[in-house]
Amino acid sequence: MPVTGINATVGSLLGFLHEGPQSGWDLMVTAQERIGGFWSLTRSQVYRELATMAATGLITTDSTGARDRRAYRLTEDGRSAFTQWLSQPPGEEQIRYPLLLTLAFARHLPPERLSSFIASHRALHQSRWDGYHDQEQQARATGAGDVDLVTLDFGLRYERAVLDWFDGLGRTFSPRPHDSDDGR
Repeated sequence: MPVTGINATVGSLLGFLHEGPQSGWDLMVTAQERIGGFWSLTRSQVYRELATMAATGLITTDSTGARDRRAYRLTEDGRSAFTQWLSQPPGEEQIRYPLLLTLAFARHLPPERLSSFIASHRALHQSRWDGYHDQEQQARATGAGDVDLVTLDFGLRYERAVLDWFDGLGRTFSPRPHDSDDGR
């Protein structure tokens, strides 16, 4: 498979398989734990890509195990393709943040509804920060070093910045007498 045919899903799966054989289910769990905070993979994507990767020789499958699970194993072609893919400059990040889209039109929402949206999203980000913090503590306890934790560090810093931003929103979106539903 040429490098141009390797997308981020395939690259991620090849990267995870460097750690040893895994079933499709195991790969989904690994992806959710390791990159789920900043990259989404669906089960259908994973299984579709695994079939293509096997057909093109990037991986092999072991015989079916319990519950019809197949263990996928990286081939030398898979290792080479992963190295080539990883060596390519990554693209720019893409921000798709539904709350920001809502806030772009915030003047058209009742203040109590807007406050509810903000409070629920702030709680979500606090929960993520707490989870990342717990993961960091566990990883460090098992000997993980800074190089192993760079994405986790980004998650912690990102969530802290977002929480600080949320804490400042109260001043921005406090009800003002001139605000009205029609935007005047």
